[in-house]
Amino acid sequence: MHLSELSHPNQLHGLSTAELEGIARQIRERHLEVVSTSGGHLGPGLGVVELTLALYQTLDLDHDRVVWDVGHQAYPHKLITGRYNQFHTLRQKDGVAGYLKRCESPFDHFGAGHASTSISAALGMALARDQRHEHFKCVAVIGDGSLTGGMALEAINHAGHLPKTRLLVVLNDNDMSISPPVGALSTHLNRMRHSKPLQFLQDNAEEAIKHLPFMHGELPTELKNLKESMKRLAVPKLGAVFEELGFT
Repeated sequence: MHLSELSHPNQLHGLSTAELEGIARQIRERHLEVVSTSGGHLGPGLGVVELTLALYQTLDLDHDRVVWDVGHQAYPHKLITGRYNQFHTLRQKDGVAGYLKRCESPFDHFGAGHASTSISAALGMALARDQRHEHFKCVAVIGDGSLTGGMALEAINHAGHLPKTRLLVVLNDNDMSISPPVGALSTHLNRMRHSKPLQFLQDNAEEAIKHLPFMHGELPTELKNLKESMKRLAVPKLGAVFEELGFT
């Protein structure tokens, strides 16, 4: 499938891993091509290509709502929601906006140019959904840099007090914002990421499994997914800060 054929993210449903890898490659190529000429934010979008595809292959975007923090990381989102052919107009007059823009697409559920707003917005949508007795998922995607903002922490504090309100927060913990993040929360996330048990698992587990007789030197995608689950065995307190605040 060519990226230009994607007019609705639900078209990703049922695609094979190879097809998704092809879409990911096309997103990166188009992203680089356009941003290198029109300007914009290069790194954030390139860093969430697989994350975006994984989310949108799982969710039903006719109903579910995804809020991207800031908007810098939403370029892949724009490319798979019917804006491929207009993407060359990025950040130009009457062109595709550099941020999420509600009047631009029905898939842009919240428009914001500042960081740390996504959890509050998604939580508000979730509370309105529950009051109306509706049923859809509300998702906030936020980076570790934005997570240190006061508005994000206030939203986490609020959401943790509402255990019956279903809200999914995806933390894109890439140890980077516009400049390297600083502060206690960033230090805590780094300490978890670089812990010796976790590093040992990452460095050795995959190679050990590859050498099992029936693996033939290849690691199936299903087993690659086990790495995330095994992190808790290596680092029992991984994510404990957020669990104590009501996020599981």
